[in-house]
Amino acid sequence: MTTPPPDPGRPPPAVAVQTPKSTPIADYAVLGDGRTAALVSRGGSVDWLCLPHFDSPACFAALLGTPDHGRWLLTVRDATSVTRRYLDDSFVLETTYETPTGTAVVVDAMPLLDGRADLVRRLEVLSGTVTVEHEWVVRFGYGSIEPWVRRVRDGEGNRAIRAIAGPDALLLRGERLPNAVDHRHRDEFDMQEGESVELGLTWTPSWDPIPDRMPIGERLEATRIRWAQWAHSARYDGPYRDAVVRSLLVLRLLTDGSTGGIIAAPTTSLPEDFGGERNWDYRFCWLRDAALTLEALLEHGYRTEATDWRDWLLRAVAGDPRDLQIMYGTDGRRDLPEVVLDHLPGHSGSRPVRVGNAAVDQMQLDVLGEVMCALHLARECGLEETHDSWALQRLLVEDLTHTWRHADRGIWEVRGEPQHFTHSRIMSWAAVDRAVRAVEDFGLEGPVERWRAVRDEIRADVLEHGYDAARGTFVQHYGSTRTDASLLQMVQVGFLPPDDERFRGTVAAIRAELEVSEGLVHRYHPQRTDDGLVGGEHPFVACSFWLADALARCGDVEGSTRVLDRLVGLTNDLGLLSEEYDVEGDRMAGNFPQALSHLALVRAVHSHEVAVERARRAPDAASVRA
Repeated sequence: MTTPPPDPGRPPPAVAVQTPKSTPIADYAVLGDGRTAALVSRGGSVDWLCLPHFDSPACFAALLGTPDHGRWLLTVRDATSVTRRYLDDSFVLETTYETPTGTAVVVDAMPLLDGRADLVRRLEVLSGTVTVEHEWVVRFGYGSIEPWVRRVRDGEGNRAIRAIAGPDALLLRGERLPNAVDHRHRDEFDMQEGESVELGLTWTPSWDPIPDRMPIGERLEATRIRWAQWAHSARYDGPYRDAVVRSLLVLRLLTDGSTGGIIAAPTTSLPEDFGGERNWDYRFCWLRDAALTLEALLEHGYRTEATDWRDWLLRAVAGDPRDLQIMYGTDGRRDLPEVVLDHLPGHSGSRPVRVGNAAVDQMQLDVLGEVMCALHLARECGLEETHDSWALQRLLVEDLTHTWRHADRGIWEVRGEPQHFTHSRIMSWAAVDRAVRAVEDFGLEGPVERWRAVRDEIRADVLEHGYDAARGTFVQHYGSTRTDASLLQMVQVGFLPPDDERFRGTVAAIRAELEVSEGLVHRYHPQRTDDGLVGGEHPFVACSFWLADALARCGDVEGSTRVLDRLVGLTNDLGLLSEEYDVEGDRMAGNFPQALSHLALVRAVHSHEVAVERARRAPDAASVRA
């Protein structure tokens, strides 16, 4: 059997590191299929795609480098206007290009779990004539591995291009395929009104045969319908409806449809500090973020996701409670070593580019609090405990009763010295409190008298050491004179009621110390906190929504409205949020889209609507101010 020669589009042996001119984070849309996600720019370039899973090595990594590190471009040249939208409540993306000579529309999607790992694209000319530009540059291993590229035919005789390296194979199919030019595949051609072109990308293990071609139009429509049906169940139809539903959809997109694991973001190393070192891999399942996501979904009626995540949790943390990690892979694996990719120049020259996350080995005592709160809400929503699920919770809480006094790294995963973080102690209180309430409210078995005593002990400890009576505010950690935006969560978990002057004083202190523009707050001051890193960062979007949530709970409906309006206005044109927002540069920062930002939006709007209804029933309550 004769082996066909490699396609001359094979890349050169190495890619030179250079500082790229990066596409702004807000210019990206996200697509997803329930196992992984892609980022496609306003200009039609798929610059990030990990296949077949969220945390697989990227085959298109231009997001963190240049087109030489892999991308898939399908666009219209000389566009004078580019508009885009998701069709209905879905992740089927429609981008419209207007040029002096004509108008065309591109529809992109990753078909939902149908046993394939595909990305499909359809370009149609609506009027006149346009010039189409098509470029396909495959680089496995985050842009570092040369594929063997050749032209093939599938079982039906359709022409295709196949790129293979190690375990990975990518297949590009369509009516018109690009040609090998200068170590990439390119094509440029004119199209007229009524003409269209369809292209499909499929990942397979390199040893598998070429799969059959599937109809792109049908898959686009089926994907749109499935997303819209899921979104239709959302229990909200108020003034922030579009933002809430899009955020819920993002949370669903970040949930692995096979395992139930919920990732923090589909990207790695998008900078918190442009040009700096605060670049992290968020493609994993943090117990904290996933638990908070679960609460947001439960408040809108999504019980199936709660069951799936609880089952994922049981598998992931099974074993000795002393081996509990703060994060896991979507399949529950524990080994997530942090590695630097020196060949990538980073987004906006921000290095190092990291994969894996060393925070996996940190002690963060707040995590169990978020998990127990989410599971308690699941019980309140009617999700029945299994013998194994409650046994696991008992085991973890028992371990916490012996470890809650330890110093830890806290919610922000500082890489400086461990501290006795006030937020960690509050969330430890919440974990034990939910265990007590499980016995009291749901009749589950447990040493409730001892748990009540530990709960009271933790509370007394926080009030004695975590509160600065002279300043009238809780502080970041014991002995500190600074505050921390994570303390806004104490009212969410019920540690204090919203009318407690100590909480109101903390809200005021956070706004005075950390608010840089109305509603936009830093999580803490990195220059005044030993987080083990150099440089600064920008206001943290989730903390800013926590501020809106706190104002609403305190009865300040007007203040909560102002903050919500400001924050919802920071989404991009597709309703997506990043981790942070650079006020001076008027740009998004950090990994994108960020689950924590979107779930905080959903929960803040929920608190706001409750406050609005309370004010409607008792108008005098609206005059109360935080």
